[in-house]
Amino acid sequence: MPKVKKKRVGFAVDMTPLVDVTFLLLTFFMFTAKFKNEADAEQKFVIHRPEAAADTSKLPDKDLATVKIAIDTTTHDTAYFYSIVDEVQRQKVYQNMQFSQEQSQKAMVKVDLPTLDKMIQQTRAAAWKTQYAIDCDKGIRYKYVEDLIDILRKNNATAFNFVTEKRQ
Repeated sequence: MPKVKKKRVGFAVDMTPLVDVTFLLLTFFMFTAKFKNEADAEQKFVIHRPEAAADTSKLPDKDLATVKIAIDTTTHDTAYFYSIVDEVQRQKVYQNMQFSQEQSQKAMVKVDLPTLDKMIQQTRAAAWKTQYAIDCDKGIRYKYVEDLIDILRKNNATAFNFVTEKRQ
């Protein structure tokens, strides 16, 4: 005689552990994500940095001014670009430089050497703790880097960082 088959009952899955794991992963990715700053988003050139292996320190996240030396894609000439990470400090410097409304909205501005000299002076006056970083293409002639170092030296900003790629 055949056994009486029991009616199948649907099964229930407890979703609580799945939700917990999902939120743990979400918070992990939120805390470890590194976002681009405004200056990098506005950048219209590519810098091929030299490789180095001696120092593994990172650039500071605040009180940093970066001078980028690159070949401008519009003029195909070597140009200097200046950016300040701290937005409040940037606005102070831009106001003292009397930039146009359009330029004062940018996180990174294209400058010539005399303007760069004045901007570094204004940055030093606004916040003397500001650290400087030189970020340039490895194909740039040393003359441009030397001119920048002379301006930094003239403004007593003798401690600065060179931005490089990590050697594999």
